[in-house]
Amino acid sequence: MKNLLHIITAAVALVLAGCGKPEPSQPTIESVESLVANPERLKDLRAQCKADHARMGDAQCQAVAEATRQRFMSGGRSPYANDPVPPPAAAASPPADAGAKD
Repeated sequence: MKNLLHIITAAVALVLAGCGKPEPSQPTIESVESLVANPERLKDLRAQCKADHARMGDAQCQAVAEATRQRFMSGGRSPYANDPVPPPAAAASPPADAGAKD
């Protein structure tokens, strides 16, 4: 009878231990590709990383930084491609005999 009481007590203790607060799961880290495709979300996460880097996590903030870099350095068309200011004309070289006097 005494052994049965110890077994029941141990079983109740194990069940109660399993009912504790669950450990926080790792937050889902958004991929660089999804952030590059969604500039509004990238902007929000950049602000959050700037405000509280520790809460956001190093991995997420690194993904945000890489997505920002990729968007900035993308091989797309430059917004300055149709610049209305023409490039300066090449300077014409003086003729070879211009310095000689007769």
